[in-house]
Order: sequence, then C-alpha cells, then structure tokens
Amino acid sequence: METSSTPTRRTVLATAGAAAALAGCSNSGDGGGGRTTPTPSAPGTPATPAQSSPPASQPAHALAKTSDIPVGGGKIFADQKVVVTQPQAGTFKGFSAICTHQGCTVSSVSGGTINCPCHGSKYHVADASVAHGPATRPLPARQITVDKGSILLP
Repeated sequence: METSSTPTRRTVLATAGAAAALAGCSNSGDGGGGRTTPTPSAPGTPATPAQSSPPASQPAHALAKTSDIPVGGGKIFADQKVVVTQPQAGTFKGFSAICTHQGCTVSSVSGGTINCPCHGSKYHVADASVAHGPATRPLPARQITVDKGSILLP
C-alpha cells in the first residue's frame, strides 16, 4: 500500500482547530499570568510581555535625560516597553508600558495618569495603581536608575 506525505483535509482542519482554540485561550480574562501576545505594529495594539533584564555585564541603556520627563507626568518608551514618570520634582519611577487589562501598549501620559487607548484604563503616575478600569491590577514596576541627569534602564 502506498502512503502519501500530503496531509488529508481532516488532518489540516483538526490542526487548524487546535491552533485556534489555543490562540483563543491566550487572550481571555483580564490579561494576567504570563500569556504571550503579538508584538505591536502601532500604539495601543497588544504587545509581548516585558523582556527580562539583561545580564549584569551589559551596560545600562540610557532612555532619556531627566529634563525630558515632565513633573506630574511621564514619557513612554514603547521599544523598551517602559514608562518613566516624575510624580514629584526629582522623583523618577519606572513601570511596564503594557496594560494589565488585555496587554495593549499604553499610549499617553497626561492629567496625572498613564493612559491605555484600547479600553480606557488609566493608571496613577505616582505608583501605577489603577485610576480607572477596566484594568484591575496596577502596572508592574520596572527598574530604572538616575545617573548624572540621565534615566537608565539596566
């Protein structure tokens, strides 16, 4: 009996169905728990989770000058998936730029909040706690350092 290496229609449909089921599971809930989403092509689209810190042997990456971060506001660094805020003069904080609701990248910092364009979630610039839902969890903190007037991401 001769066998064919070409998959049957049944095999293709079963594989596609399983892949769709798995993909559907990755976007459920409020965006929690280590799921992976596509890399954004535009602000406000789902993004991959924040990357782990580089090994200690790699130099820190300069994000901006401290003067670039407004007092009471902040700046989003989409490529690094980080938001840097300055809630009070001379106090700088770093947070993930990935919304905890469904993984969109936040798009602006204004009016004392970090804002997600997808569903309207807002986070306080001081501590990234939820100011307005649907998000229920704060943005995770990201380590930054300030050295000689520069904001560094290790």
